[in-house]
Amino acid sequence: MNDRMVWIDCEMTGLSLANDALIEVAALVTDSELNVLGDGVDIVIRPPDEALETMPEVVRNMHTASGLLDELAGGTTLADAEEQVLAYVREHVKDAGKAPLCGNSVGTDRGFLLRDMPTLEDYLHYRIVDVSSVKELARRWYPRAYFNSPDKNGNHRALADIRESIAELRYYREAVFVPQPGPDSDTAKSIAAKYVLPAE
Repeated sequence: MNDRMVWIDCEMTGLSLANDALIEVAALVTDSELNVLGDGVDIVIRPPDEALETMPEVVRNMHTASGLLDELAGGTTLADAEEQVLAYVREHVKDAGKAPLCGNSVGTDRGFLLRDMPTLEDYLHYRIVDVSSVKELARRWYPRAYFNSPDKNGNHRALADIRESIAELRYYREAVFVPQPGPDSDTAKSIAAKYVLPAE
């Protein structure tokens, strides 16, 4: 069983796949117990000038406050960044298409990876583990756990955001999920039987 989870966070000049650029990408791989494997990678990417010129003010302020904007001139290329992330991921995930992409609201990140780092995106499983989905369910079903979740201080830098996402999932696992090993097989089957929908 491949239990690896690939955590990726991207920082962009905005959220538009048509106009905005990827400016930072970070990755950490964990095992199924959410233990981080290796040191991970955090890479600043130099964007096209036009992407910087059209960056919304709120995004410019965010990347200025985090210090990322000052680092962009020394950033690498998209191709080099993809190569570095893929090398780290392959070190810990031996088989392509097995490990899911993980993070917070990772649908947006996946879109930019598909556009700018297709080899990396293709190496990942099509499924995702989105911590924001767990958070939204906790808000509805376990509000005490949701409202007491750990504070975030990542300041919109990619690697810090990943570390916070992993910590957040650790929290929800402990605060909300059924303790391991979970129900026995017979109990699980009886629960599942209640939710089998009739064939149409």
